[in-house]
Amino acid sequence: MTAALPPARLTARAVVRRYGGIEAVGGVDLVARAGRITALIGPNGAGKSTLFDCLAGTVRPDGGRVLLGGRDVTGLAAHRRVRLGLARTFQQIAAFPTLSVADNVLVGAEQHARRVDARAAAERSARALRLLGLQELAAEPAGGQPTGVLRLVELARALAGGPRVLLLDEPAAGLDAVQTARLVSVLRGLAERGMALLVVEHDAELVAELADTVYAMAEGRVVAAGPAAAVLADPRVARAWGAAT
Repeated sequence: MTAALPPARLTARAVVRRYGGIEAVGGVDLVARAGRITALIGPNGAGKSTLFDCLAGTVRPDGGRVLLGGRDVTGLAAHRRVRLGLARTFQQIAAFPTLSVADNVLVGAEQHARRVDARAAAERSARALRLLGLQELAAEPAGGQPTGVLRLVELARALAGGPRVLLLDEPAAGLDAVQTARLVSVLRGLAERGMALLVVEHDAELVAELADTVYAMAEGRVVAAGPAAAVLADPRVARAWGAAT
């Protein structure tokens, strides 16, 4: 008997996004499930970040639907999706340089709720700092911190909101070997606790190590999807991804 699949936390159904006459995302179907790490791969210009923007609510698709836990959120703004349990990190680091590391993380905890409980927000922030090994830097200004640290700060800020779905855009970029190992451990732990993770990543070895399911995009469309090992070995993916595979 086939085991039941975990519930879908985030679903794209035939999502389309155009810019002028260019179809950046052309009818993409994707599912990120609870307790699973799903990777989105493909060459630069494949449409991965545009799809992320559609899923997160910073861009509205021209066609198709986005479902969050079964609820149609296609027309909801990004901040409303955050309050429904979705968080994301960005390819370009978005830290507040004049704030401390701790206060950068606190922003994420405060964005999660309509009414801010200061004590609960502080507790969530402290847990996120500990989880990412940032507690010793908590009082330091974010400005001037190395890229690897800022990547972890951004992830801690996303986690401080207590999301059920986490979108990560190249989370390992700029991390050293020790930080990458911690990232892998943290992401696996989040999945084990039932979170749905969707990760854009260019490192094929990291994708193979982390992902349960992989979607490969090229020219705005999914060219392969399935278990990580099968997709990474697919010749269509090798042709689209080139030397990255």
